[in-house]
Amino acid sequence: MNYHKEYKYLIEHNFSECIEDAAQLRRRIENSTAHYHGFTVHTLYMPKLYSREDLARLEKAAVTTHRILCKVTERYISDPDYRALFGFDKRLEELILHKPLHSCTLPIARIDIFYDPETGGFKFCEFNTDGSSGMNEDRELCNAFESSVTFRRFSENHSLHRFELFDSWVKEFMAIYDSSPNAKEKPYIAIADFMSSASNEEFEEFSRAFARAGLECEICDIYKLSRGESGGLISPSGRRIDAVYRRAVTCDIMENYDKVKPFIDAYLNDETVLIGDFRTQIAHNKLIFRILGDDMTRAFLTDEENEFISAHIPETHVLTHDNIHRFNVIEDRFGWIVKPMDSYASKGVFAGIEARSTEEWLSFLARHMDTGYLLQRYVTPCETENIDLVWDENADFRRFANITGMFVYNGRLAGLYSRTAKTGVISTQYSEMTLPTMIAD
Repeated sequence: MNYHKEYKYLIEHNFSECIEDAAQLRRRIENSTAHYHGFTVHTLYMPKLYSREDLARLEKAAVTTHRILCKVTERYISDPDYRALFGFDKRLEELILHKPLHSCTLPIARIDIFYDPETGGFKFCEFNTDGSSGMNEDRELCNAFESSVTFRRFSENHSLHRFELFDSWVKEFMAIYDSSPNAKEKPYIAIADFMSSASNEEFEEFSRAFARAGLECEICDIYKLSRGESGGLISPSGRRIDAVYRRAVTCDIMENYDKVKPFIDAYLNDETVLIGDFRTQIAHNKLIFRILGDDMTRAFLTDEENEFISAHIPETHVLTHDNIHRFNVIEDRFGWIVKPMDSYASKGVFAGIEARSTEEWLSFLARHMDTGYLLQRYVTPCETENIDLVWDENADFRRFANITGMFVYNGRLAGLYSRTAKTGVISTQYSEMTLPTMIAD
C-alpha cells in the first residue's frame, strides 16, 4: 500500500484545515528541542512512512552491513598487509590497534543509504559511527506530529510504530560495558564531545535516559577532561569516569591530539571503558568504500557478502590526476561526486551536478587533487511527493529527494532516520530537512 498517496489524499481534501494545522505544527517544533546549532530543524507536512516489508528489508541490510564492517575491522587488526590499505598515520594506528576493554567491534552506527521503497533497492551513501546523531530530531518531530489533525486522521486507519532511540541505546551501552573486566553495577558515565560543535539537546536527552536506568551521567567537553594523580579519567565536576559514550569524531580528536591528551592517555592506559573505541574509524573513514571492493577484502568475505557489496556500494576511487582522466570525470561531471575521506556532516562534499560549468567543476577537482578526497559515482536519490506547508502556507506538492539512515546499536537495527531535500544533494549545506519516521500497518 502506498501510504504517502493516502496521506496526500487527506491533505488535498482538507486543505484549508491543513494550513492552520501546519502552522500549529510549526509552533510545536519551534518550542521543542528540535534544534541543530541554534536553528530549528525544518520538516515537511507529510511524515516518512515505511511498511513492515520495508522494515524487514532494512533490518536485513543493517545486520549484513554491520557484519561485513566488523569483519573488515578484525582483519585490519590481525593483518599488517591489509592494514596498509588504509594508510592511517602512526598515532591513529596506535589508537586503533589498542585493544578496548569491552568486546563489541562496532557499538553504534548510522548507516545512510539511498533506499527506493518501490523496488527495495538501495545504494550506500556513508557510514557514521560514534558521532552518529539525529535521534533527538526524530523524537521531537514524532512528538509534534502526533498532535497533527491530518496525522490523527491517518492513524484512525493504520497502526503506527515509532522508534525509541534513547533508552534502547542505554540498554545496549550497558550490555557492552558489562563485557569489560571489573565492570561496576552502577558506573559513572560521561558523554564526551567538542561541545562547541555538539548536539547538546540530544546529549541532555541521553543523560535523562541514563538517569532513567539509575545511572549517573555527565555531559563533558573533551577539552576539559583530566587525569587523576593516580590515574583515571576525571570529569570537569571532579568525578572519576568509568565509561565514556564517545561522540567526538576521530578526525576532530586527531586534529586536537595534544589538547585532548588526558582523554587519549586514559584510553591507552585502560583507565576507562571507551564506547566506541578508535577501531570504529575503520568503518567511518570513507576510504572503506574503495577497500570493500579490493581483492584483499573479497578474499575473506563470503560470496553472499561480496555480492551484497557489488550491488550496493557505488563505484569509488581515490581522487588523483590519473583517475580523473581514466574515468572521464571532467566531461562526465554529472555522474560523479567528490568526498573527503575523513569528514562528517557533508563537509567538503561537492557533486558534479552542483557545478555551474565545466570550469567550476575542474577548479574544484584541481584544488582537491591528491589531498585525501574520493571520487564516487553519483547516486540519484529516490524522489517522493511532499509539501512544505509547515514553513510556507502557499506551498504546493512537489518532489523531494530522500535519504534513509539506519541506526544500528550493538549489531541490531534500532530505528530509522529520514532526511529530504529539494535538490539531488541532501546536505545541511543546502536544503536538507528531517522527516519523522514511522512504520505503518
